[in-house]
Amino acid sequence: MNEQPLVSVIIPNYNYARTLSACIEAVQQQTYPSIEILVADDHSTDDSVSIARRHGVTVLETPTNSGVSIARNLGAEHANGQILFFLDSDVALDPDAVANAVAALNADPRLGAICGMYRAEPLFPAGLIKQYRAIQQYVWFGEVEGRIPGLHSALCAMRVEVFREIGPFNHRLRWTEEQEYGFRLNTRYEVRATREIRGRHDHDATVGVLLRKVFQRTRLGAPNWMRLNRLPGGAATGLRAIGSGFVFAAVLSLLLVPWLGPWALLGTAALLGIGIVLDARTYLYAYRHHGVLFGLQFTVLHLMVMFTSALAAGLGIVQGLLFPSWVRRLYGTEMTA
Repeated sequence: MNEQPLVSVIIPNYNYARTLSACIEAVQQQTYPSIEILVADDHSTDDSVSIARRHGVTVLETPTNSGVSIARNLGAEHANGQILFFLDSDVALDPDAVANAVAALNADPRLGAICGMYRAEPLFPAGLIKQYRAIQQYVWFGEVEGRIPGLHSALCAMRVEVFREIGPFNHRLRWTEEQEYGFRLNTRYEVRATREIRGRHDHDATVGVLLRKVFQRTRLGAPNWMRLNRLPGGAATGLRAIGSGFVFAAVLSLLLVPWLGPWALLGTAALLGIGIVLDARTYLYAYRHHGVLFGLQFTVLHLMVMFTSALAAGLGIVQGLLFPSWVRRLYGTEMTA
């Protein structure tokens, strides 16, 4: 590989005109000198395409809205670089992110992909929900630095020959494509996450959108996690999943209040306490860095997310057990071997 291989930064996009300029400009300001930028637009209905063209980057367009996997694959198909850097259009990279990604790939031929992490501050700080999500993902991603069983496709790099060997992103998936690709990639290579590749993410701004995404990704991912007997975040995710179960049980225990009275409330408090302890680092970060008032608000939101993820995981597991052919058809046996 050349000393400074060309890096193709592939930005899949659908209706993210509000963040696309910041995303592209951050790539254009990278310290690494050999970069081409391809925006793979998934038939946006806002001003995304015109914004991308004003920045002088290559713009590719899908004929219909087909999902992020199709957009990423389209970008990879037209890329000229020896390294592909996939970057979501709502992420603004730190200036040294691409240089650090290239250095990591050059240092270890066994490395299939190197993934970055979000910073604790959202791209456009505005409101409690964005700040909550930024902290949650900052803590969770930071726990799995090093080798990971999944993939952080929002900001990750791989050699073009590895992408061709593993194959394209699964176009059948719209919520769990990165989990499945990471599982597939890990059968032949190592995938690692590092704090050396950072970016600020424009997180969800409303509770409804946040919970809907958590529910969909968990429900659709759970059958495949069960089938493969592994979780995308490793041991830390396992403890947190157990904690979510305790939060779910705590909410259900409230149904017993008419019969058990204070004893049921005591049980609810105990179950909530266990659920919080199993994810203590997340709560502690919020209290330590943003104070008690924010910490209390954070706690309420996080308990809602934990309950939603437990409910979704349970439904997904039941769905996988009752309809195994649906799981095989969705993911494809060849995709998860």
